[in-house]
Amino acid sequence: MHGDAAGREAIESLIRDRTGTVVDDDDTVDLSGYRGHRILRFNTGAERCEHRPGGWKIRFHRAPRLASFADANLRQGRATMTSEPGRGAIVLAAYSPDPELFRIQLRSLQDQSVRDWECIISVDGERDAVESLVAGVVAGDERFRVVGDDARRGFYRNFEYGLRAVPANAAWIALCDQDDRWEPSKIADLLPHLKEVSLISGQARLVRYPSGEVTGVTDRVDHGAVLTLLSNQFTGSLCVFDREILATALPFPHVSSRVATHDHWLAVVAGAYRGTRIVDEVVQDYVQHDANVFGDPSRLESAGLAASVRNVLSLAERYEGSRSPLALMRMTFWTYVGWRQVMVDTLRSRKGLPDQRIEAAFGVERRWPALNALLRRAARSGVVPARFVLEYRASWLAGLLSGGRHAARDAAHRSP
Repeated sequence: MHGDAAGREAIESLIRDRTGTVVDDDDTVDLSGYRGHRILRFNTGAERCEHRPGGWKIRFHRAPRLASFADANLRQGRATMTSEPGRGAIVLAAYSPDPELFRIQLRSLQDQSVRDWECIISVDGERDAVESLVAGVVAGDERFRVVGDDARRGFYRNFEYGLRAVPANAAWIALCDQDDRWEPSKIADLLPHLKEVSLISGQARLVRYPSGEVTGVTDRVDHGAVLTLLSNQFTGSLCVFDREILATALPFPHVSSRVATHDHWLAVVAGAYRGTRIVDEVVQDYVQHDANVFGDPSRLESAGLAASVRNVLSLAERYEGSRSPLALMRMTFWTYVGWRQVMVDTLRSRKGLPDQRIEAAFGVERRWPALNALLRRAARSGVVPARFVLEYRASWLAGLLSGGRHAARDAAHRSP
């Protein structure tokens, strides 16, 4: 069979084999209890595909598309987190925080319904000023600890520094920005999912500062390990993860902190353990203001080609030392293809790859046909915009012309 019919048959067969249920149009199927069972919303033909702590609920519409089980994970009996989550750690990265936003964030941490945690505030730059702000807000609350040595590390390395300070008895870790506001039930809502996956993310309400205007809600979707490598859907401040992944994640890969992102790397590593998940619950306010390091990535897709060129020129001058053609090619390579190769090569050496398609599209032995097919499928399914595909192909070409493959391999080797 071809097209929609083949997709519908694949989904129905999978559900029938696992649950004994025959699916009809507009049926809701409860897949509770099937640990690690991830039938993803990406191109499955499901109108609604909702995760619950016990499993999936799937609702089909009348015209399902061709099924594509992006990194479908059906293995049973793998190790999972114990039923009790245990003590945790919140790692908050701080750099010259706005006092009012910082106060709101710290108060929202104190208001969490889950109380058994330590908050490690990792300071990028001058420690004393941040320490003074913390003392003024949470004085007497011994769960808050400030770490730092006045060095400037940048956003990426500062999170690594904070993660290195996580105590040995922490069973789970949540990442935190300095200027958001968590819902009181955030940790309580996300922790149960760690019984089944290694990293869990919720959604965020987008709020302008200082007006307080709500401009929308994130709509992140977990497309599986392969597509997470291509296009990261995980924002660190929305995530909680099992401590187990730090054995592979630390130290972070050795690349430019402007190219590398901590949340992308952690999601890729989690995919090699028990997998990842994104749920629909709104767990915090994501405050949008001029000092954001990245802002909401889903709102950046509308920028035009001219903006992309200006961005590459600026990055090349800063990180490659010039705007020469060679510097531009190197920067273009590292922004897309190079960063992903370093992640894959580092992951392979430390843990192994969960899917050989990852090596074919992103590793040191990558091949153009495998990557191009993945890009086309991702674009057709709306996972990435057309501009992303164009820029990624340009990054591949830039790597060919500048010796990028070997440079990325060497960078991975420098990551112990």
